[in-house]
Amino acid sequence: MKKQFYGCYPTMITPFTSSNKVDYEAIRKMVNWYIDHGADGIFAVCLSSEMFHLSEDEKINIAQTIIDENDHRIKIVASGHTADKEIDQLKQLEAMSRLDIDALVLVSNRLAKKDEDDAVLEKNYHKIVSTFPEITFGMYECPYPYQKLLSTSFLSQCGLDGSLTFLKDVSCSLKIQEQRVQAVSNSSLSLFNANTSTLLDSLIMGYDGYNGVMANFHIDIYKWLYLNYKKYPEKAREVSDFLTIAGVSETRAYPMNAKYHFNETDIPMDIMTRSKDMSMLNENSIHEVASLIRSEKRMREYLSI
Repeated sequence: MKKQFYGCYPTMITPFTSSNKVDYEAIRKMVNWYIDHGADGIFAVCLSSEMFHLSEDEKINIAQTIIDENDHRIKIVASGHTADKEIDQLKQLEAMSRLDIDALVLVSNRLAKKDEDDAVLEKNYHKIVSTFPEITFGMYECPYPYQKLLSTSFLSQCGLDGSLTFLKDVSCSLKIQEQRVQAVSNSSLSLFNANTSTLLDSLIMGYDGYNGVMANFHIDIYKWLYLNYKKYPEKAREVSDFLTIAGVSETRAYPMNAKYHFNETDIPMDIMTRSKDMSMLNENSIHEVASLIRSEKRMREYLSI
């Protein structure tokens, strides 16, 4: 079965002004930056976007701005699925579903509480799908506020019945990824890896792309890996090693360091962030970003991109 989604998708951050308003001008510039640097799609209003810290109006306005600026050049998937109560979730999903997006991404931990089993998650998933039968759905194993990994049997079922077409995999496990490839091999469910350290091996297994944080720093290098891992396997492993080490930045001062990186390279923006203590972007973090920028430059020269 033909898949709709593949390639490299950044998890789009939300730039804010110094007065803590959404910076829509910077969002429009980011859309073009992603496209110019090889993005095949954008995951809008996700955890990197600080979706748990956005108002409902901001979520819709951000998604609409991205859609308008993109103008159907690449795929747009969006979430904003953050509410705890079912009635509020349905309102959020209905509002986002009215927009011209390619997939509406559900958050797995919104479908079941931390101590609830797979049966609860699956029941709530099918209720949502039946409520919006005309919508193309994706799923995100969001790690905040707690992680709910999906069972292999559930993914196999959703792939075969066509109800799920996009998965952002946060398992960080090659064993699980191998099982998932086998489970959905005859379906239209696209598997995207959010984890850099397992990315190359997951692509070799049959994953359809990368959808992760570090695409905000160097999506062009990820795109080189995606396009060339079969043709240049040894060089691809070198690139994978670079990306894995660079990916440690994700655990540091993100998303402030991504905003600082953008500001130091291509897109002016404030480092204002709602989800983290801004003091995390200290002098040491700034030196780390400077080192990363220099390393990216050398890698691009090595790859001639």
